[in-house]
Amino acid sequence: METSEILIKAGQLLLSLSILVVLHEMGHFIPAKLFKTKVEKFYLFFDPWFSLFKFKKGETEYGVGWLPLGGYVKISGMIDESMDKEQMAQPPQPWEFRSKPAWQRLIIMIGGVTVNLILGFLIYTMILWYWGKQYLPIENVKYGIVADSLAQSIGLRDGDKILAADNKPIESFEYITRDVILNEAKVIQVERDGQQVNVPIPKGFVNKTIKRKASIVYPRLVAQLDTVFQDKPGFAAGMRQGDKVLSFNDTTVQYYHDLVKMIRRDTGKAVNITLLRGADTVRINTTVPTQGGFGVGALPNKQLDIVTRHYSFGQAIPAGFEEAISTLVRYVQQIRLIFVSEEVKASESLGGFMTIGSLFPSEWDWQSFWQLTALLSIILAFMNILPIPALDGGHVVFLTYEMITGRKPSEKFMEYAQIVGMVILFGLLLYANGLDIWRWISDKF
Repeated sequence: METSEILIKAGQLLLSLSILVVLHEMGHFIPAKLFKTKVEKFYLFFDPWFSLFKFKKGETEYGVGWLPLGGYVKISGMIDESMDKEQMAQPPQPWEFRSKPAWQRLIIMIGGVTVNLILGFLIYTMILWYWGKQYLPIENVKYGIVADSLAQSIGLRDGDKILAADNKPIESFEYITRDVILNEAKVIQVERDGQQVNVPIPKGFVNKTIKRKASIVYPRLVAQLDTVFQDKPGFAAGMRQGDKVLSFNDTTVQYYHDLVKMIRRDTGKAVNITLLRGADTVRINTTVPTQGGFGVGALPNKQLDIVTRHYSFGQAIPAGFEEAISTLVRYVQQIRLIFVSEEVKASESLGGFMTIGSLFPSEWDWQSFWQLTALLSIILAFMNILPIPALDGGHVVFLTYEMITGRKPSEKFMEYAQIVGMVILFGLLLYANGLDIWRWISDKF
């Protein structure tokens, strides 16, 4: 990957996280202010020892830290990551968090999660309204699939038309791999030579699919050159956009993936290629490049009926809500698999900032950016509501206990719980990012 691509991915990740963190902390800040609770600091990123930028307005110091692992608001009278024991040793003041009624403290604590959920919903709504939803219906994959080696190992074949997984219809072609993994499907139903065939999924397949980190099936396309780059060898050899490849070295070619195999097989060799250009047959002689191929390609959006579903603003609101809920459910399913599935291992499924950054495209694309920001917003909401001390969810558990029993946990207990929670969080952070580094080293060497 080129340096420019890495910088573009990093820039998108940094902007996305900045938006999410600032709005999450605003979710705590606004109700705290409404309930007249003093907020001492509002920071994007963490600022151990020093900050990059800061200013004070009223009673609150606003700033940007140098450690991009999140952000925080420091609320007076609250045991948080600052571990300000000196303040907690003083008598409670009316403006402190600990002096407020439990229901007000609960609203303050769930504010960040609430904002992230609403933000995810709003972004999905605006995406659907502005861009619509583009997808490839499973029935529109008219030439069937191209099965990679992993898919072929379980019995899928090139040309199969996938219908369902465990007899549950799959709406979009892009959802095939996802649905098989999340639902731990046991059988894939396909149409083969006009008949329905059941392809059993053996044990271990889901784990191998997760390791692949890519789709295991692709739409099969005819050998038509939908794109020919003018600065590549194919154009220089005489290939033109719209040409249909009839034969390669006198071997009949019907589908594009077969053409690719032949090109790779004959790298560096002299070949003859027969093309159909309009009503004319064109025959060219050339040499297959030793690397990079001819610079030609077949495109699904040129050969298959890809559907774009458009939404009015009124229609986008319930659709955006449904998309947000579906995203949350799928993420919960992914987390569940780590704990209950024998095939899914945390060491192969978890990732840190490098994994998240790799999700962004190598060219700046606003639709992809907002799509991923919405996804990360939903993930951030779920992760923060987990009942782990030091997270919002941990504080919610203790507040719920207080509201039910009428007894507040002691401050000493809260201090110990905060320390335990921070150890767990930093441990997970180091583990996830350590996995990223290990994978990067393994790929390089």
